[in-house]
Amino acid sequence: MKLDFFIVGLGDVGRRVARHYLDQCASVGALSRTAPPTELAGCRWTHADLDVPASLTELPIVGSGVFYFAPPATTGTGDVRMQAWLASLHPYALPRKVVMISTTAVYGDCAGAWITELTPAHPDTDRGRRRLAAEQLLQAWSGRSGVPSVILRVAGIYGAARLPIDKVRAGAPVIRADEAWFTNRIHEDDLTQVCVAAMARAPAGAIYNVADGQPSTMTDYFYQIADLFALPRPPAVTRDQAQTTLSPAMWSYLNESKRIDNRKMLDELGIKLRYPSLREGLAAIKITLSKHS
Repeated sequence: MKLDFFIVGLGDVGRRVARHYLDQCASVGALSRTAPPTELAGCRWTHADLDVPASLTELPIVGSGVFYFAPPATTGTGDVRMQAWLASLHPYALPRKVVMISTTAVYGDCAGAWITELTPAHPDTDRGRRRLAAEQLLQAWSGRSGVPSVILRVAGIYGAARLPIDKVRAGAPVIRADEAWFTNRIHEDDLTQVCVAAMARAPAGAIYNVADGQPSTMTDYFYQIADLFALPRPPAVTRDQAQTTLSPAMWSYLNESKRIDNRKMLDELGIKLRYPSLREGLAAIKITLSKHS
């Protein structure tokens, strides 16, 4: 059976994209280590593991639009998972297109400058280096195979199940507002529509920054959440203090300052964001959470 779409990495974004296509009566498959949730009962599940290359045999992707959403491994500077997946593809059984999620971390620290897709990638962290390595592997394979590929460099994703409400409630510290650097975000619903639009309309080899175009700071993000949910604002510390109080992962994220320009995404993909600012996105999330409380 030929599938319309196949998803590698059935996490939150993958489930949302799968649901979108299933609602349109498209045939959808997914590679996952665990069975899809009951809400995706119509999804054809392929049990495989990117960390076990021998399991990646006879994937049903011939002629399918493939979304590669799998994260890289948590160590190293390369992406052995992308490498294993590409090596498993038979030259006579190829997908029609691949859309991959990457990260704006590939740009590294840009001292608050506005970043377009023409800005050279220069990651400062292994997290960013792994994503850039995955991009380069996919681009090289695409050039050899002739299968078009598209890369989405995604900012921080937020949504109802992703809000750091527990951290705000626990009084986790943030960096002082006057010392906080720029960070960028995209609502999970808007990311879903960008993925779908990229599969439908993006030209071969395209790269898009995916963000709402309204950069703020992590401090502002936590403050807005606290205010919206009537919680005390978290305490603020200096950047020097933050190095010893924040987790290494959070510190590496906050230690990169850039403002992501999303105009290419909006113009070329014809995107109209449902939540063009953090304030609108958080307000909608509050309504959603109140309906399920």
